Amino acid sequence: MSQQGLERQSYRTDFPISDSARDAVARRLSGAIRGAVHLPGDHGYDEQRRPLSAAIDPRPSMVVEAVGSADVQAAVVAAREYCLPFGVQATGHGTHVPSDGGILLKTAGMASVLVDPDRAIARVGPGARWSQVIAAAAPFGLVPLSGSAPSVGVTGFTLGGGVGWLSRKYGFAADSVVRAELVTAEGRLVTASADRHADLFWALRGGGANFGVVTALEFRLYPLAHVYGGVSYFAADRAAETIQRYREWATDAPDDLSTAVLLTRVPEGAEIPEKLRGRRAVAIKALYAGEAGDAERHLAPLRAAAGPVLVDGYRSMTYSQAAMGGTPARYLDLLDELPDALIDLTVGAAAGDDSPVPTVEIRHWSGAMGCPAEDAGPTGHRASPFSLIVDGASPGLAEALRPHGNGGSFLNFLSDPARTETAYTAHNYRLLREVKKAYDPDNFFRINHNIPPAGRPEVEAVG
Repeated sequence: MSQQGLERQSYRTDFPISDSARDAVARRLSGAIRGAVHLPGDHGYDEQRRPLSAAIDPRPSMVVEAVGSADVQAAVVAAREYCLPFGVQATGHGTHVPSDGGILLKTAGMASVLVDPDRAIARVGPGARWSQVIAAAAPFGLVPLSGSAPSVGVTGFTLGGGVGWLSRKYGFAADSVVRAELVTAEGRLVTASADRHADLFWALRGGGANFGVVTALEFRLYPLAHVYGGVSYFAADRAAETIQRYREWATDAPDDLSTAVLLTRVPEGAEIPEKLRGRRAVAIKALYAGEAGDAERHLAPLRAAAGPVLVDGYRSMTYSQAAMGGTPARYLDLLDELPDALIDLTVGAAAGDDSPVPTVEIRHWSGAMGCPAEDAGPTGHRASPFSLIVDGASPGLAEALRPHGNGGSFLNFLSDPARTETAYTAHNYRLLREVKKAYDPDNFFRINHNIPPAGRPEVEAVG
């Protein structure tokens, strides 16, 4: 399909499609791909259409399971020819826009993972999860820049920037990408790297799923034999003092050490130590890429501020054994500082057993994330030293917190597609829209955290 043809097409926003047209598309795809096609009412349709988030309930006209890049190309071409909405889903993490009325492409079956230990490079399919990469790299003493949860899909995490517990030392996951293969809005299979489609390669490293369907991703791995860290819990009555010490301590924290301070209500459960069950506590998450003694020396001021430990969860371990967990981002802001007024707000919001806010997390960024290479992609607001995440809401809390943020966000943490622009600097967002115009001028890939092409109305972002 020509570039001129792409620009002439228009796409419906109310998603009407007749049963006969739907059946025609399904027959065509069933005869052209190796994967399965599921229609409403078919066995497997309901299972395949749902993301992990219960907040949306997508109703695509069909679900197409791809098992290779040729299947992806066939699905893209069919959607274009029949002017159907087109959505992509691998593991279902980070899916916030329902794929209604058109083709929902599932790439979970494309989950290959290959590790080249000599080059310290991993090559993965779009359905691979971090647990697979961690396991494949471990025998060679290598680790990826994975996220907090091993079950998260590699490709979506990386395209959104990818912040993990090694990011202060090595940068965002997107910074380690060296090559990507993807199907464009024209249905072409292309390779993007520093010397091939360099503008597309730049945009992919943080611009999300706006520029094509990635069918293979290659990224660097790093030598790391063991780490020290975990989660330790302290009494909640020293919460304000702990965060005040944290803002000073973080200024000199080594890049080898990643931390977060959480004000949290520990759930009940037989697996929870009795002294923590159901109570409010301060949790300090830490991961140090080095020896236990060095880590404890750096952590000592935070421990002293938090008071006597209730449960000490720090230990030496392999990276694959590190289970740090994450905090759902019902509210997110990036912070330039931690003023006393913000500390008072967060401590007050998380106080009391009847608080509607289960967890407040303040996380230290900076390090390698704030020192990108000259050719780094558009990921995030790299100068922000802290992030604030609130899991839950209380009346007026967001309005009270917002003035303390710098207005930025991070794509992987966003649940509101209307805030996509806030994940980028103004300069990078303009450049992303230009790249979008070059590779997807009519916004075919729009069922996502959408970046509309330059020259098109931004109201189309989730339309």
